[in-house]
Amino acid sequence: MKPSTDRMLTRIKSIYVFIKEKGTVTTQELVDEFGITPRTIQRDLNVLAYNDLVKSTHRGIWTTTDKKVKMSS
Repeated sequence: MKPSTDRMLTRIKSIYVFIKEKGTVTTQELVDEFGITPRTIQRDLNVLAYNDLVKSTHRGIWTTTDKKVKMSS
């Protein structure tokens, strides 16, 4: 796997864990927490949403779904 792909997957996993721990977060909170652009956060959220791991309850507000996730290192 390319190093850039590995970094992206690690970041997406970290975003998922952050949302799971917080319960509900805004897109801006994610931008502030991870120090990346809103566009990058949105792309990562789209990956998580496509896989039914997060959902937006209101515009820009995110929470995890009930889908079971097996976390590996």
